[in-house]
Amino acid sequence: MPPEIVIDASNAILGRLASVVAKMLLMGYKVIVVNAEKAVVSGEPKKVVESYKLLFKVKTLRNPYKTGIRRPRTPERLIKYAVKGMLPKNNPRGKKALKNLRVYVGIPEEVKGKEVKVIREASADRLKGKYITLGELAKQLGWKGVVYRH
Repeated sequence: MPPEIVIDASNAILGRLASVVAKMLLMGYKVIVVNAEKAVVSGEPKKVVESYKLLFKVKTLRNPYKTGIRRPRTPERLIKYAVKGMLPKNNPRGKKALKNLRVYVGIPEEVKGKEVKVIREASADRLKGKYITLGELAKQLGWKGVVYRH
């Protein structure tokens, strides 16, 4: 059984968090990401939301009348999608690594007693400009879930 690492996504930049998590997964760790709704995406909030909404309008050549790929709307799926993009896709190693990733909104009961790590190089304190949290972004994309406050 692979060793387990619990990572807190609070105030972490999505791309930097995803790259660190992808490296850990490829090393063979089982990674659990908690507080997914508190991760941030850098950029002007209005432009970030618009760019994510553009993905919903992408159509396919096979079926040009209906939008093609289902896109993630929840904070958990947004993080998982970002990590998936940083793993080797045409390789069984990448698919196996993605199976060792768990992402949660808030902190679930099974993780409460474990040590939670914070990734310093992914901290949003380094940002000088504006940013939006994944919880707020997901709400604007149509997520009907509740953002938990701890």
